[in-house]
Amino acid sequence: METEELLKSLEEEANLAIDNASQVQEVNEAKAQFLGKKSKLNALMATMRDLSAEGRKELGEKINSFKTALENKVREKIQALEDAKINAMLASQEIDVTLPGKQIMDGNLHPLTKIYSEIEEICSSMGFKVADGPEVECDLYNFEMLNLPKGHPAREMQDSYYITENMLLRTQTSPVQIRTLLAAKGEPVKIICPGKVYRRDNDDATHSHQFMQCEGLVVGPNVTMADLKGTLQTIFRKLFGEDVKVRFRPSFFPFTEPSVEVDFSCFKCHGEGCPLCKQNGWIEVLGAGMVHPNVLKMAGYDPEKMQGFAFGIGIERIAMLKYGIDDIRNFYNDDVRFLKQF
Repeated sequence: METEELLKSLEEEANLAIDNASQVQEVNEAKAQFLGKKSKLNALMATMRDLSAEGRKELGEKINSFKTALENKVREKIQALEDAKINAMLASQEIDVTLPGKQIMDGNLHPLTKIYSEIEEICSSMGFKVADGPEVECDLYNFEMLNLPKGHPAREMQDSYYITENMLLRTQTSPVQIRTLLAAKGEPVKIICPGKVYRRDNDDATHSHQFMQCEGLVVGPNVTMADLKGTLQTIFRKLFGEDVKVRFRPSFFPFTEPSVEVDFSCFKCHGEGCPLCKQNGWIEVLGAGMVHPNVLKMAGYDPEKMQGFAFGIGIERIAMLKYGIDDIRNFYNDDVRFLKQF
């Protein structure tokens, strides 16, 4: 068979094999069959050494033309097979855009976040600024500058998580008050300090090793207990109703003098007596008082010219009262059934 006829036969055979291929692997096998080292084309190329220079040139041009055409056909076939595969996959995964979408459930705020936000909004409306500070605090700010020197018996009331001899997880947000007073350098201060605090306590229905506080501090000239009572009465009337009354009972805290326990009239029975207030008509909610002169002095204030009051609200305590929750652990168990109620 002459060279030209042999090439034409190989071309027809190769085209047929590539056209009939249904997978990329079959196309590559056909390419190897007609262009590989053991192909008929390679055997044909081996006969070129027996030809004249003119014959080798003519045969080489025909073989190169055959190889170029076949390689182009292989690429086109592979591209066509890959396109067909993608189109088939898209057709099988076709989405009906007219179908209604899946409903995305809206989340909601945690009950503690709700109470904290409500208190912050109320206090901000009265001119308080929000102050923040570290949760890992030094003993100096957490105890000593709050009139609680080392060995003070009141420290035993706050069994603490110490990290080093002088560093601990803060037991109250009062260190933020100290930091703010030091930064103010004798100028008036009006802040609230919300945040998490930590105490080594047994976890039960009313106690937790971690809980949230929102402390308030006002320091300035002519600040009195009347200002403290008016502030707390405004907060609790906004939280529980306009008919709520506030009363003070004498107490003791090392960082305030005088110190008071603060009760407000029961918002359920309006002071008549019910299970919520234990038939007393009043509910104890927080401690407060006038800032102790020693605390003011240590922060750089003259107690003869500047006075102040401070209070500390337990966020969980308020949330439990407002929402009728009987176990503080519910706030931290992340039970969706509980959280969905809010």
